[in-house]
Amino acid sequence: MAMTLRLPDDLDAKLTERARRERRSKQELAIEAIRDAQNRAELQVGDVLAELMDSDAEILDHLK
Repeated sequence: MAMTLRLPDDLDAKLTERARRERRSKQELAIEAIRDAQNRAELQVGDVLAELMDSDAEILDHLK
């Protein structure tokens, strides 16, 4: 099922201009932006998990 993304006019104009400047498609730029956002989110999840592991270790040490 294909999904259509509707951007506000000002963002669409900026994306169109960037695509023209870089000689790339708007779709290519959008996919790249989504992948970058996913990578940033994955790093943040990893940071949270590391903090949880540290706090779990501190709790276990305290209970010993």
